[in-house]
Amino acid sequence: MTALPSQGLSRDGASPDADGPVEREPATAPDGGPEAGSRAARVDAEVPRRRLGRGRADLVAALVYLVGALWVTARGWRDHDGRLLGSRPNDQGFNEWMLAHAAHAYTHLENPFFTTLQNAPEGINLMTNVGMQLPGLVLTPFTLLFGASFSYLLFITLNLAGTAYAWYHVLSRHLVGSRGAAFVGGLFCAFAPALVSHSNGHPHITAQWLVPFLVWRVLALARGERVVRDGLVLGALVVAQFFIGLEILFLTALGCLFMVLGYLAVRPREALRRARPLLGGLAIAGVMVALAAAYPLWMQFAGPQHRIGHPGDPDAYALKLGSYVEYATKSLAGSETSAQPWGPNTTEQSSYYGWSLVVVAFAALWWLRREIFVRVLAVVALVSALLSVGTTWTWGTERTDVPAPFALLHHLPVFDSVVVSRFALITTAALGVLLALAGDRLVGAESRNRSEGRLVRGLTVAVAVAALLPVMPVPLDARSRVPVPDFVGSGTWKEHVAPGRTLVPVPVNGMTSIYWGAEAVAGFAVPEGYFLAPVSATDRTGRWGVEPRPTATLLTAVARGQRPPTVTPAEVEQARADVRHWKADAVALPRHGRETELRTTLDAMFGPGKRVDDVWLWDVRPFTR
Repeated sequence: MTALPSQGLSRDGASPDADGPVEREPATAPDGGPEAGSRAARVDAEVPRRRLGRGRADLVAALVYLVGALWVTARGWRDHDGRLLGSRPNDQGFNEWMLAHAAHAYTHLENPFFTTLQNAPEGINLMTNVGMQLPGLVLTPFTLLFGASFSYLLFITLNLAGTAYAWYHVLSRHLVGSRGAAFVGGLFCAFAPALVSHSNGHPHITAQWLVPFLVWRVLALARGERVVRDGLVLGALVVAQFFIGLEILFLTALGCLFMVLGYLAVRPREALRRARPLLGGLAIAGVMVALAAAYPLWMQFAGPQHRIGHPGDPDAYALKLGSYVEYATKSLAGSETSAQPWGPNTTEQSSYYGWSLVVVAFAALWWLRREIFVRVLAVVALVSALLSVGTTWTWGTERTDVPAPFALLHHLPVFDSVVVSRFALITTAALGVLLALAGDRLVGAESRNRSEGRLVRGLTVAVAVAALLPVMPVPLDARSRVPVPDFVGSGTWKEHVAPGRTLVPVPVNGMTSIYWGAEAVAGFAVPEGYFLAPVSATDRTGRWGVEPRPTATLLTAVARGQRPPTVTPAEVEQARADVRHWKADAVALPRHGRETELRTTLDAMFGPGKRVDDVWLWDVRPFTR
């Protein structure tokens, strides 16, 4: 609702121009003399200079954000093919495969919403597994030229820089007059612990560069001036975000709902007056989204291999209240153990602001409490923070049996699929906007009291450093990855596996399948994998992966030294039935600590293997075709 920000822009409710107020003298003085014309000419000449200065400020902001993003991801860039960035290597492998599959699907005109190239032959539903169709399309040239590992790292890096600049752009054009304040707001929204922790393996979460534009367009609808146009613009943005990441779209919509409800609570008459254009524009946007996303929506909620809910207890992914004043693992004031008792894992540290920032936030809320938009932000931040706690309240690091607000929602559709800690992403965005507003008001106070300007400026810088410095990020860790065999990387596999048929890596491990498939740009199908799926055809409850086939279990046991390499005739028959089930053309064994035992087992199952490049290969087509 445009009325909300406009009341927050200044104490008297005035709203400056998008590029800031420009004082313009009259073209002529009352006597029409030449001096007046000279003044007008000077003012007209000043406007381009101001715009040039703003352009330079924008460029500097963008470059600083990019440097910050490269700082966070630097260790991955040292060797994108040989290293895994962050603490969740399986998540990175999953996303690399998704980007590889997108490149394969778009270049072969295949379905980008469902595939049998993972978990062959049943396949996986890409709408319930974060298929990232739009980023995959945009990054396809990079994936084909440099590989999925490069595209993934580029995506993670640009997400941080792009999200920061998007918030800066919207804040500086529509909410605050100070570009410095807007810069701080953008910096926090992208480099707070929330997005840095999700950079460990969740690019669909850190891809928030459309979020500030979505929020602003929702607010603009309530102005009621161009409802059709604004509705269509919002619809286009929603469709784009739909194909980037549904979870962030849902959280953005929820944050907007909290904002509208907060405005309704503090200004009920004004909110009701603006409801009509808002609802009309939302209806237009809804029709546009329904037309553009009908098939993927059906795939999400009713298509093959769709699931219901998220695996496990929702509180396993919830934050504890104390996490809001602690420091994240990858914050300057944090450590490897600072966040452990307060949240689920290293990718879900969506709060962790530290005491200094929490104190500054409450002080800003109290100072600006008369501004309507600040009150609304307080509602948004508080409600989303409470939801992130899960279904029960916490005391210290312990969870109690007392029901918390999310207990009312967690059985509802869509809510049952949300990772609970991610509600705090809404709190982070609200806090970033609040910091921008507070900085803008401090700059305004300085300009009104020029005699105290230096003191105000010094205090502002000191407070900003004290609050933000402890939560600024340090670089993410990186680790070596197991090399994919040259047999796969060089493309030799194409001589032994037909398009769409399956190559079975040994041991039959889900992540091995993922890394091999990503390296081959999803050119062959793989068994198992890393994905979310229903428990069974009759039970749509979500679970991780699938139960391994008997032969996969047997080979894993041999690889671990848990059983001898000898097999029974029944196990041989089962092995041949399993490769038929997988629609396999070949079984490949790379270098392995128990290579001799595995070769003995596979020879007994499929006959003698042969050496091809750096793998042992068994041609199983006689058993599968």
